[in-house]
Amino acid sequence: MKFNTRITIAGVKGSKGKLESGQEYDSTKIYVQTDLDDSKGMGKGFATVEYNYGTSEEFHKLKHLPFPLVAEAELEIVTNGKTQKTVITSLQPIELAKPTKAA
Repeated sequence: MKFNTRITIAGVKGSKGKLESGQEYDSTKIYVQTDLDDSKGMGKGFATVEYNYGTSEEFHKLKHLPFPLVAEAELEIVTNGKTQKTVITSLQPIELAKPTKAA
């Protein structure tokens, strides 16, 4: 199932290299601001959730932007039959997020 939503990206991290075993890796992680669960009255504010987002090339497309930023994202919910996960399939930065004041 695919859907579009606006997300606030708090940070991005690229990683590329080779393990001692010889296996190569190449990835980007996107850190998305997410509301804390307040359904029991014991959570308030935000945390960040890590999502995989393509190869390190995606990091290089975003690294010049100031963070946090707001982006239009296409997400897809996928499953292996037992568990499900949300995958970011595309991002389009649209505006800089307003900085939050420290308490």
